[in-house]
Amino acid sequence: MKKLSIIAIIFLLLTIIPTLINADNHTVNADLNNDGVVNVKDLVIVAMHIGETPDATQTPNPDVNNDGVINILDLVLVATKLTALDQTLTANTFVFGRGGDSVTLDPSRMLDGESAKVCDMIYDTLVQYRGATTDIEPALAETWHSSADGLTWTFILRNDVQFHDETPFNADAVVFSLSRPNALARSFYEEFISQITAIDVYTVQIELRTPYAPFLSTMASSENAIVSPAAVAYFGDNFGDNPVGTGPFKFVQWDRSDQIVLKANDTHWSGRPAIDRLVFRSIPDNSERFMELQNGNLHAMEFPNPDVLDLIRTDASLELLMQPSLNVGYLAMNTEKPPFDNLKVRLAINHAINKAEIIERLYQGTGIPAKSPIPPTLWSYDDSIEDYEYNPELAKQLLAEAGFPNGFETTLWALPVPRPYIPNGQAFAEELQSDLLNVGINANIVSYDWRTYLEKTEVGEHDMAMLGWIAGGDPDSFFYYLLSKTTAEKPALNIAFYKSDEMHDVLVRARMSTNRDERIELYQQAQAIFHRDVPWVPLVHSQRLLVIDKYVHNINLAPVGWKYLRRVSLESQ
Repeated sequence: MKKLSIIAIIFLLLTIIPTLINADNHTVNADLNNDGVVNVKDLVIVAMHIGETPDATQTPNPDVNNDGVINILDLVLVATKLTALDQTLTANTFVFGRGGDSVTLDPSRMLDGESAKVCDMIYDTLVQYRGATTDIEPALAETWHSSADGLTWTFILRNDVQFHDETPFNADAVVFSLSRPNALARSFYEEFISQITAIDVYTVQIELRTPYAPFLSTMASSENAIVSPAAVAYFGDNFGDNPVGTGPFKFVQWDRSDQIVLKANDTHWSGRPAIDRLVFRSIPDNSERFMELQNGNLHAMEFPNPDVLDLIRTDASLELLMQPSLNVGYLAMNTEKPPFDNLKVRLAINHAINKAEIIERLYQGTGIPAKSPIPPTLWSYDDSIEDYEYNPELAKQLLAEAGFPNGFETTLWALPVPRPYIPNGQAFAEELQSDLLNVGINANIVSYDWRTYLEKTEVGEHDMAMLGWIAGGDPDSFFYYLLSKTTAEKPALNIAFYKSDEMHDVLVRARMSTNRDERIELYQQAQAIFHRDVPWVPLVHSQRLLVIDKYVHNINLAPVGWKYLRRVSLESQ
């Protein structure tokens, strides 16, 4: 009964408060839970205590006007401040339109780019990529050094950093965070990390079992972000919905499938962000997202449809940013399921798909056909490998040799949200479906929401599934994560469930070598093995595209991650 009364009071207030009081006449602290926004949560705090005598030590204090009683006036004051605060912050709020929602904001459970995008704002890593490069620079660690044999790494931490919950950042927090790795980092920790030790309050030592060439770039990855141990202990399994880090933005609220709101961290070690709030809006339809940008409801958006690129280029109010990206889009064939355990079937599917024509039609100059798991901009790329030609007749012949002269029926899982490598999953899936039908393969298109899609592909429910990868400047971050035996264990990143002893051995040797020439040779061997075994159809490497309005400044796209959004600023309109 009390709960119903509270709801009724709040509804009444939200309906009549504009006529009750002028918020500017009252100086009150209406953000009772200190989450950076005055909203219904603050109203509930007051409503739960109406009629009570306030306790001077009570935190938060629902007696917002300090008149000695908690009553309807306190509710009115909070409600009016809700409107006033929102109007104050709107002028310096940056709204980013994206194609899908995050799955989790806990780095230890994060496996997707939409989650990493927001995590890059909330958390810091020990080291990070410098600007638009793949060079490593200090972040939470001011300096570091390694032993001569490359097995012991010592990090000296910043001593003036706090988590967003005001608990201290120190060596214990680093040990805690790096001791709860997710599936992205699992193989690294299991195979290479011997021990992580807090030497003193601001010194951490990481001991490796063997040399690991991409060690620093791994430490710069979002999955190795440092989290608040106190917050993890408090929220438990719900930490991913209540993230607490040291990053330049603090978490405010998450409206699932709609938006995530962050606010500036005034005391970030690199300086306060130029904007007050950062809002990530989820708008799956590319055309709808573009209309929102045109209507002034977004400041930036990802994944414009290629057919509007010329319009964007001629619109003085918009700017198109493009950059070659370290990515790959691919069609994974589940090699644990017949008939995809048959090499000739996988070869047939590679010959059946006219990648060049599909990419020309769907990307209009913003993508190139892929023939390797790594993009051509990444060192060790072997351009001498010839892609499988588009040859439907050869595809039919291979299917007949595999025992499928009349083809077969299967499912093709289409990406449900726009991704940098495949901005329109449904359209791409329909193109693939048409080419496959031309050789007798009847592929029924299915899809799910983004979270479910990832969960189901990780455990191998699919026959063929579209997916992709964006990674750092080391081939290891493509090859090992996507094609090793270790990452084929469920829940898997290797969703082809491709398990080759030969490939795994090459990838492990490449990880352990610190000789660049030797690593190049090994990764070129890996490309040859991949080309022979074809667990995927490598589809496309795309440009990174971002459309911004004329009021946005200080965005410089980077090949890795989304930390470029940390520096964004807005010109007064």
